[in-house]
Amino acid sequence: MQCSVIFHDDFYDYRYASDPSAAPGRLERIISIVEENSDFYKKIDARPAAEEDLLRAHTPRHLKEIKNDPLLYRVSALSAGGAIVAAEEAWEGNPSFAVIRPPGHHASADSCWGFCYFNNISISLLKLFADKKINSAFILDFDLHVGDGNLNILEDFQQGLETVILNPGANDRKSYIAEVESFMADMEPVDIMVASAGFDQGINDWGNLLHPEDYKRIGELMKEYSEKKTGGKRYALLEGGYDHNSLAENFDAFCRGFV
Repeated sequence: MQCSVIFHDDFYDYRYASDPSAAPGRLERIISIVEENSDFYKKIDARPAAEEDLLRAHTPRHLKEIKNDPLLYRVSALSAGGAIVAAEEAWEGNPSFAVIRPPGHHASADSCWGFCYFNNISISLLKLFADKKINSAFILDFDLHVGDGNLNILEDFQQGLETVILNPGANDRKSYIAEVESFMADMEPVDIMVASAGFDQGINDWGNLLHPEDYKRIGELMKEYSEKKTGGKRYALLEGGYDHNSLAENFDAFCRGFV
């Protein structure tokens, strides 16, 4: 089985912002790994999200504010659309990872911060829900920072979609993996699983905690429990990760376990 990687060359356009997520060179090594391993990775183009997709998760006021910056809106809508493509791939039974930016898990319905503008997780899940493909979802947010936007939208603005969200809080490697595994083992079946895949907990990144083998194990757990709880439907969206070399290494390690 291959890992579907959703990407678009427009994500290389770092001019939309000046934050670490938008930094030049951040995505190039990831895509090099993808292109060098075409037996394992299958590249699929992202496409922009429609306004109706964005408005399931965000208020008209928030949408208008982002649209005031045309470049920011174009890239952010493409990122959200890439998340939708990944979700649709996963629903078809193809494990997928959307290498997208800007990230999304700090974007709430009417506000945003932390390098995020639209909530890619929520937009993708609410699209599947609107299309009557899912009624429930599990979100594993293993970014260094808690995805307050995921929580705010999917708990308070969810319009009927049932969600369970885990932001692991353990501060050592062994306990971190154990927390993820225990939670997945105990949760009820859901229709799909998705990761807010931030790699800034990496040993060479801001969090200085997780090693590549830990990310591989997290990927293995998502594979194992998605097969037990969802029939194998799983996808991941890129969030944080700012040490460019280790970001690519950790992405690949995760995907090797995930698929």
